[in-house]
Amino acid sequence: MDLLRQKKPASDRGFLEDQFLIAMPGMKDERFSRAVIYICAHNDDGAIGLMINRAQQLLFPDLLVQLGIMNEDEAIRLPSRARDFVVRDGGPVDRSRGFVLHSGDYRVESSLPVSDDICLTATVDILRAISVGRGPRRALMALGYSGWAPGQLENEIAENGWLTCPASSDLLFDADIESKYDRILDAIGIDLAHLSPSAGHA
Repeated sequence: MDLLRQKKPASDRGFLEDQFLIAMPGMKDERFSRAVIYICAHNDDGAIGLMINRAQQLLFPDLLVQLGIMNEDEAIRLPSRARDFVVRDGGPVDRSRGFVLHSGDYRVESSLPVSDDICLTATVDILRAISVGRGPRRALMALGYSGWAPGQLENEIAENGWLTCPASSDLLFDADIESKYDRILDAIGIDLAHLSPSAGHA
């Protein structure tokens, strides 16, 4: 995760930061079939993103108990917003590690800005804040992340593995995970029936 700690000023951000990556129908890696990934960092050292359209089986209250943030009795009494907070599968790397993408109204020293109004925080403090209703206005949590070596993601895009588009906060944070892939394609005017799984070469 050094890539996140080395986040650069906005003027030096990679062109894929704050973008959605949408898996093409011909995606060779089954782990990313129909995946939507939000890119958090992109520079000469590679890229890091969080898959946002797959839910974990682990429930947020259970996670809080596992981390020792509260006991089971306290978890049962969580407000509905925290109780129903979905834990997502962020990707195949470091699956025991949690990340929260959130609106910029909540910031702590460890929060990393991804865009002007979206931050990434990876400390338990934000989970405590969410559990008591003092967290960010909008947030999503993921366990694990998706990562690419230098030039790898650019090559995958060139080989027709991914579509990219600017991220929408509404589509990023809304709770309807099941239809997110189709809705994002629809929002950018892409009809799946017309997508070719093979790359075209002039």
